Amino acid sequence: MTTATTPRTPASAPDLPRPRLGWRLRFAALSLIWGFSFLLIKVGTDGYAPFQVTLGRLVFGTAVLAAAMAVKRERLPRGARTWGHLAVAAFLLNALPFSLFAYSELTIPSTLAGICNATSPLWGMALSMVALSEDRPTRVRVAGLGIGFVGVLTVLGAWQGFDGLDARGTAMALLASLSYPIGWIYVRRTLAGNGSSHLALTGAQLLLATGQLAVVTPLFTSLPTRFPLLPLLAVVALGALGTGLAVLIQYGLVAEVGPTTAQMVTYFIPVIATAAGVAVLGESLAWSTPVGAVIVLAGAALTQVKRGT
Repeated sequence: MTTATTPRTPASAPDLPRPRLGWRLRFAALSLIWGFSFLLIKVGTDGYAPFQVTLGRLVFGTAVLAAAMAVKRERLPRGARTWGHLAVAAFLLNALPFSLFAYSELTIPSTLAGICNATSPLWGMALSMVALSEDRPTRVRVAGLGIGFVGVLTVLGAWQGFDGLDARGTAMALLASLSYPIGWIYVRRTLAGNGSSHLALTGAQLLLATGQLAVVTPLFTSLPTRFPLLPLLAVVALGALGTGLAVLIQYGLVAEVGPTTAQMVTYFIPVIATAAGVAVLGESLAWSTPVGAVIVLAGAALTQVKRGT
């Protein structure tokens, strides 16, 4: 559920005071927050339309980042060109994937949505081979891509002809996971080395994503006639914790331990999402789901192996 502007530009981030909590505790907290986000989406869509869930998520997430920027006395980035690039990043990294995941969970379990999210490194590796000249394929990384693909087929139960699988919901979740690496590649090409801080860029990005959903949501939904409490609390938590606080934790982790270690959180999210979906929501779990998830994560890990390591 990566939401922040690319962590590959740590040079733009100001020096931060050493946090009181060790990075491992914050890493674990981030894994839990993003892992439970799929459960919160499921609960939120029980009471509100998917676009409403996404808009609420972005509103509360933006509010948290705005407060953080005020405390740190950060200013929003300047320049029409920068804001134009941020608008595209907001769509690819926030508005589109958040909405797709919300719509997908109308028809698929939160466990499956969380596992689909884990395919992002696979999509990213495949795309970077074409779009980023510095990311040349190696045998190990290509093997990882193939293994990950086998894992996806295992999760989806390909040998059974995808029996019982909601194709539309699953496709939306996979498309959401594809949107993330497309967004990262775009950001690396357009915003790397920008003079603004990482926090300022991310705050502006979420603000723009909120504006995009504020325009779209009234066109496809009507104002709720009632406001069920539990789904509302889920939306608030999804925004304030799963988007706002999570981005701040990720921001600190990248600054302290670097993007390579910080991005390892991706491999814990589907495990937590699956456990939460089964334990809290009572979602069923066929043997192929955890087995396929392990294969997907193994493949994703191999795609991150750099040449010479």
